[in-house]
Amino acid sequence: MTYSLDPEYTEGLDFDYEALYKQAVDAVLDHLNCPYEASVELLLTDDAGILAINRDMRGLAVATDVLSFPMSEYEEPGEFGFLEQDPDAFDPDSGELLLGDIVLSSEYVVRNAQEYGHSREREYAFLIVHSMLHLTGFDHIEESDRIRMETAQRSIMQILGIPR
Repeated sequence: MTYSLDPEYTEGLDFDYEALYKQAVDAVLDHLNCPYEASVELLLTDDAGILAINRDMRGLAVATDVLSFPMSEYEEPGEFGFLEQDPDAFDPDSGELLLGDIVLSSEYVVRNAQEYGHSREREYAFLIVHSMLHLTGFDHIEESDRIRMETAQRSIMQILGIPR
């Protein structure tokens, strides 16, 4: 498993954010029974950084808490079998499944935790879990998809020992 972490901005993350990142990623992949070793990248930035990325990549000039950039389009959320037919889904050197990139605003973590009345660790882990589910084909646009994704999020946060 390759966990790439770029801690560009970490003010307010007064906990072991690297260890929690790895735990959250592992919990999602374990929950989904991912059969592969995988690679995922996390950029910790501030509101200005995530705004710039959101504007440049998605055409939306607004800061947000987290962005997900999956490497593959999943036919069915959390179903990995089809990936064996796609050689671009795997790193040619390591053989790891290339899941994609997560961009997270540390400033949003601090604000959301305060607003929702829970710890920064819980907010940070939740945003990583949420984003990892996006990287593995989950979405929340349709009501049925939202329910499915929220159910998975709750289960994974329970596994991590930090439920709402």
